[in-house]
Amino acid sequence: MPAPSLGQSPSLRESLQTNAWFAELPAVVIDELADKAQRRRLSDGEHLYRRGDMPTGLFGIIRGRIRVCSTSAEGKELTATFFETGDWLGEISIFDGLPRLSDAVASGDCEVLVLSRQAIEGLLERQPELYAPFVRILCRKLRMAMEGVSDLMLLPLAQRLAKRLLALADDYGQAHPEGLLIDLHLPQDELGRLLGASRQSVSKELKALERSGLVKLAYGQIVITDHGRMARLVAGESNNTVGR
Repeated sequence: MPAPSLGQSPSLRESLQTNAWFAELPAVVIDELADKAQRRRLSDGEHLYRRGDMPTGLFGIIRGRIRVCSTSAEGKELTATFFETGDWLGEISIFDGLPRLSDAVASGDCEVLVLSRQAIEGLLERQPELYAPFVRILCRKLRMAMEGVSDLMLLPLAQRLAKRLLALADDYGQAHPEGLLIDLHLPQDELGRLLGASRQSVSKELKALERSGLVKLAYGQIVITDHGRMARLVAGESNNTVGR
């Protein structure tokens, strides 16, 4: 879904009311949070927060995309995930009070909604039953994180790549004459950071997928041309799906 322009940014109340984190809350609670929320604009490459920062707030993306990543002591960067318009991030440090675990960086210009730690803590202190929706979203993110770790440890790169492409197609897929276009500029080095692999390794696997007729490659774009075979590759049903 295309992100709204600055002039189309939703109101603070709309941003809360239409998000899974807050939609089930009573209207009076949403009004209170909207009164205390602030907007913050970020330029491409600007940090929302850095690994080791102390928690200051919870962030909802009104417009644009935030990349969450970690960098090793050797300087190798791994992108854990992208958060999109409508997503919220930063909740772990809000609840345990410990420093941030990763960097959060604007991928393109974006705008976020900021709810201070004090506002969230004050609300939960007065209405502890509101912990329930936060626990559910934390569990969902934990499941996603555990699945990612499992994939990294157990799946070969070809399957990890195919699985990631299908997931991106679910989020960004657009009808295309040759299949399903992943409508997202995704350079191979960025895709490598998502998969914990080098750009060269990802390039090799993408070309193998293309030779096998599963994808079509263009500059910074990928079209999935055979969704069914790609899904079977992810499931490990065929050892001959991808020809080297």
